[in-house]
Amino acid sequence: MQELIDLTIKDIRLDKPAVITLHGKGRKSRQIPIMKNTATLLDEYLKNYDGNKGCSLQDSPVFYNQHKTRLTRRGISYILNKYVAMARKEEGFYNDGIITPHVLRHSRAVHMLQSGINLVYIRDFLGHVSVTSTEIYARADSEMKRKALESAYVELDTGDFPSWEKDGELMKWLQNLCK
Repeated sequence: MQELIDLTIKDIRLDKPAVITLHGKGRKSRQIPIMKNTATLLDEYLKNYDGNKGCSLQDSPVFYNQHKTRLTRRGISYILNKYVAMARKEEGFYNDGIITPHVLRHSRAVHMLQSGINLVYIRDFLGHVSVTSTEIYARADSEMKRKALESAYVELDTGDFPSWEKDGELMKWLQNLCK
């Protein structure tokens, strides 16, 4: 969330390829590509931008509050909760859980993983130092696990195997295991 709060006008490049520069922990910066639709929306937003209170336009925060100052964590949470409440009233919204900026970040990472994007690229996108931090998303996705197991599954031909149910001694032994 802090990267969004710290985002300034100079961190956005809309020329192709469109990217934003995010400043993470430890003063580490990284460039993240912006999708075409997002770049178009940002361009329209910036054409109507009116948030440079007390600083140069390039150093102005991209997103600001009603006082035209940098958003806070609480402010971002307020905006998100407001729109989540509106979405919950719409038909087809099925999430009753708490939705936070971190939940959105986690969901994006899982969707990237499900799309087949390599963990190394997801690590870079999220700004993790180690891919170990990113592996949590791979562990959390049971649908991907199911698909991996299905793709590795080999159909066995059971026609040539004797039926174990007809083996009286084996059945008796198995039943005694549970006693």
